[in-house]
Amino acid sequence: MRKSITERIRALKERRGAIILAHNYQLPEVQDIADYVGDSLGLSRKAAASEAGVIVFCGVYFMAETASILCPDKSVLIPDVRAGCPMVDMAPVERLLEMKARRPGAVVVSYVNSSAAVKAESDYCCTSANAVDVVESIEAETEIIFFPDKYLGSYVASQTGRSLILYDGYCPTHVRILAADILRLKQEHPGAEVMVHPECTAEVVALADRTLSTGGMCRYARECSSEELIMGTEVGLLHRLRKENPGKRFYPASEAAVCPNMKRIDLQNVLWSLEEMKHEVRVPEAVRARAAAAVDRMVETVKA
Repeated sequence: MRKSITERIRALKERRGAIILAHNYQLPEVQDIADYVGDSLGLSRKAAASEAGVIVFCGVYFMAETASILCPDKSVLIPDVRAGCPMVDMAPVERLLEMKARRPGAVVVSYVNSSAAVKAESDYCCTSANAVDVVESIEAETEIIFFPDKYLGSYVASQTGRSLILYDGYCPTHVRILAADILRLKQEHPGAEVMVHPECTAEVVALADRTLSTGGMCRYARECSSEELIMGTEVGLLHRLRKENPGKRFYPASEAAVCPNMKRIDLQNVLWSLEEMKHEVRVPEAVRARAAAAVDRMVETVKA
């Protein structure tokens, strides 16, 4: 009998000594085949701690780059090399260098949603899960450039009381979630709690009961007493939330909040990736070494 694609993936994974990591926004079948599903911080920590020689990273390109920065001795594969990130594309390292030139004494905190070249020019990296903690760890009088997500940056500023120098970057998926969407769903489900991602606009964040990373949403959904939750992030997270909390109901804040790049990876190209050991993501050592210190600070943030 011919093996199913999932059986073939599992057999190849064992033969290659590989681990499969998947972001919370991946297709349901990709999440189900993964050894670990999580947010950017969780995936980075898992990559750093793994003893596997091969990491198949089911996410977007900057995430595989981050794994390569942390694990230069491992083969990091991304099943579809076209899986990019529009926020990364709108924030080339040249823009950061211009900001640094204007503020020579400033400390740079870069969101993990950035290129390896940007990370190499940064003092700290952060994720949505620990951005507040990272900023709070920096001496109070220090100027901080927060790059590249202006909405995450404005949220961090509101939580820390710090005045941050923001770049005009954003996530096109999260800005599709509108305040009107939240208001409509709150009216339709008056008992539901609202969880939103800090990449959403300030107007949306202001309507939320909780502003959380995707990992934070998963934890809160498990621990809270609410039976209904409105979820303001990319719709792929619904699969994990519903799978882990079968007795609760989850409503997407917007059906339009779909990241097409996150959906590029499927079971077929995961299989091809393991068969052909492609596509390997390797950050040049000169860049990797400079980026590693900033990424290490992100991974090691105690309160994250």
